[in-house]
Amino acid sequence: MEVQETRVQTDRVLTIPNILSMARLVGVPVFLWLILRPEFGGPKSDGWALLVLALSGISDYLDGKLARRWNQISSLGRLLDPAADRLYILSTLVGLTWREILPLWLTAVLLARELVLLVMVGILRRHGYPPPQVNFLGKAATFNLMYAFPLLLLSDGSGWISSLAAIFGWAFAGWGTTLYWWAGVLYVVQVRRLVRADAMSD
Repeated sequence: MEVQETRVQTDRVLTIPNILSMARLVGVPVFLWLILRPEFGGPKSDGWALLVLALSGISDYLDGKLARRWNQISSLGRLLDPAADRLYILSTLVGLTWREILPLWLTAVLLARELVLLVMVGILRRHGYPPPQVNFLGKAATFNLMYAFPLLLLSDGSGWISSLAAIFGWAFAGWGTTLYWWAGVLYVVQVRRLVRADAMSD
């Protein structure tokens, strides 16, 4: 997270925030299995999938808060936190697209942003820089998408609750996608400035 730039980092691995982040990573395949069970002849387990996603959101909030409060910000945490975010988004995209809850074009738009960011990370590494820090805009985008996906999953049914979930789910998805790309553009600008500064110093 962006606050980690201004605080002392540690090389400790077994901290409470890191354990929470590891638990989130373990939850990724569990969530994907639950959401895809109906596609392979199993019972619908959307309620359990929503519970795993909710617990992931809670742990995402707690790991950063506890890391700051207990001064347990670590180099490993800087990697685990955004990795867990991206894997949950990727697994949710796969599951919801497979079940035709999300349209393919939206999945393509979100994955294209990830591809752009992957290219930027490669450029940074070539110039000896670490991956870009997760900024507030990127975190806000992730939160919007994390609200959107469970609501859209809940909309895959009938009744007024499903209809209401669809309205709010698509609203969050729209905001999340816009912010996701906005944060991506800012990363590109940041990388361009660093590379240009590097070229001028040579």
